[in-house]
Amino acid sequence: MARPRKPLLSTDRIVEAARALVDAEGLAAVSTRRLAAELGVSGPSLYNHFRTKDEILEAVADSVSAQVDLSMFEDGREWRTALHDWAVSYRAALRDHPNIVPVLAHGPGRRPAALHLADAVYGAMVAAGWPPAQATSIGALVRYFVMGSALGSFAGGFVDEPDAYDPVDYPHLQQAHRLAEQQEKIDERAFGTGLTALLDGLALQYEQVRQEP
Repeated sequence: MARPRKPLLSTDRIVEAARALVDAEGLAAVSTRRLAAELGVSGPSLYNHFRTKDEILEAVADSVSAQVDLSMFEDGREWRTALHDWAVSYRAALRDHPNIVPVLAHGPGRRPAALHLADAVYGAMVAAGWPPAQATSIGALVRYFVMGSALGSFAGGFVDEPDAYDPVDYPHLQQAHRLAEQQEKIDERAFGTGLTALLDGLALQYEQVRQEP
């Protein structure tokens, strides 16, 4: 019998299957047995590519980091514009894969795409004139903000029943039941408002930095 032209299993296939499983059912759904069944292979064959389930989840997390656009740090955009565009792209990637955010929140570790991301942000901020310590803080700050926005929906956290919030107890939440139906719009507006405020604050700090001898 002739050998198949392509191997039955590859690192990319495992990561794609694991990412789809995480997206659909969450982190708890991932196991080597479940992945093997999804891929139509024997469980031990996965160990030729990954030693543990945690390694698989790390690879899934890095595949999401790889979806974040970094071109804004390479094409000459002004630092504030670059940070804005990066944050928007970063949030879009996490919004598409919210269940992997807890793994991403642990930090880059040794994940290549995540390290390239951190390197690009830091390098661009230093090149723009930020002191190294502040450049590090800026990367961390935007990361905190984006990940926090991806962990859950504020608007989606309210029930849509008109009598859910008694005005006696919550006099300012009489219209809160309407938030859920406008979840995406409200969350997008909140993200934009927060990002603008964050960048405005950094711009003030930047002016101070540029005036220092």
